[in-house]
Amino acid sequence: MDGICTLANDRVYDQLVALLNSIEAVLGKNIPVWVYPYDNNTEKIAAEIAKRSHVMLYDHADSLQTWDNFAQAVWDIHPTARKVWRQVGSNNYHRFGTHRRFCAFDGPMERFLYLDADTLLMGAVHQIFSQLEYHDCVVYDFQYKDPSHVYQISSPRLTTIFPPVRREREIFCSGFYASKKGLFDQEKRNWLLAQLKTGEAEILYPLAPDQTIINYMMMRSGCSIYNFALNLPPNERTGCCVTSNHFQAQDNILYDKGRRLTYLHYIGLSPRLFARVCAGENIDFPYRDVFLYYRYLHQPSTINHEGNLYCSK
Repeated sequence: MDGICTLANDRVYDQLVALLNSIEAVLGKNIPVWVYPYDNNTEKIAAEIAKRSHVMLYDHADSLQTWDNFAQAVWDIHPTARKVWRQVGSNNYHRFGTHRRFCAFDGPMERFLYLDADTLLMGAVHQIFSQLEYHDCVVYDFQYKDPSHVYQISSPRLTTIFPPVRREREIFCSGFYASKKGLFDQEKRNWLLAQLKTGEAEILYPLAPDQTIINYMMMRSGCSIYNFALNLPPNERTGCCVTSNHFQAQDNILYDKGRRLTYLHYIGLSPRLFARVCAGENIDFPYRDVFLYYRYLHQPSTINHEGNLYCSK
């Protein structure tokens, strides 16, 4: 079974509703969607998910605990993570819960596409799943241009473990990737932890905990990673990030120089911003109208002709 999954709690309620609506608008209700709980703060999203027959809140306690234990073990090995986290105000594990997206590796789907809650699906995904016939992981992004948010690039071990030619081809953003069930069983997780204990943990980047871990897991295991951004001809590839200001909207779908986006990632925008906008504040941000369209897809009367909420202050 193929499916889509994401990670959420009540803090990202508005983004999750928009994402689920975008998936429904583009793919319909036939593809199952699983939501992994970031933490126990899920009352609002659980109520929303209950309204959708094709969407499920993942509640496999053993699986959640397995990946909680794995993430803790990874960071307990890291030589400087605690110090780095204290410097940014985190006294415990930083952004603990982001790793729960890895539950997909032992979840109900044989093949899955993971999307962050702060994304909107814009286009078909059959080509993503088609590449899983030949590869272990399929992505579509340009994170390889900035490895500093994936690994500690100052670590002398990094080049030994992952030479530049691999980093230039295999690094990816953890906000959108497709993969397969069963890649990381207990034996493989134990093997990865053993490699980290040899000193390799120092290459992990503590401020992007899920992103550095999933890249390490895939790359260190020798998984085949296919990136559309590196394989499509230049005249066919598109961007995906909200930081790109040249996308054009047509019928609430974004296009990059005439080419339809696969997804839009509102990366770097705080959940508080979306909550404030959906509470009625008239705050501008890139592709705001597109977000509001999907957020209120089933409540179109909520938005006035100027693209603002009727309750705007």
